[in-house]
Amino acid sequence: MQHTVTFEATGRGTRDITREVGAMVRDAGIDTGIAHIFIKHTSASLMICENADPDVRGDVERWLTATVIDGDLMYEHDMEGPDDMSGHIRSILTGMDLTVPITDGRLNLGTWQGIYLYEHRTSPHSRQVVITLRSV
Repeated sequence: MQHTVTFEATGRGTRDITREVGAMVRDAGIDTGIAHIFIKHTSASLMICENADPDVRGDVERWLTATVIDGDLMYEHDMEGPDDMSGHIRSILTGMDLTVPITDGRLNLGTWQGIYLYEHRTSPHSRQVVITLRSV
């Protein structure tokens, strides 16, 4: 089973998509299997991160901001502005896909884990995420 879902990102930052992915797993009726989540973009990514304290995601963003600098003069690629190449680098570092086990009909995440779409551009974008669910 496979779904493509469009999420609106308001600009740079994270959006919790755990509930949406979890609902698809429940609706699929898969007891034991795998959920593969893939984002179809090169300047946004996916991550599993702490879901209880938003300071964790803020710290990740502050680290990336200091490490992957918008408009750095070393970048040749800047076709869409100063956050263009830095967005690509950020997505490479954080990843475009996740695999999560399905156990007893639910995502088998840890107590403090959530699935996040991480937008790396500063302006709003629509982002397509492909969710593939497979029973094993």
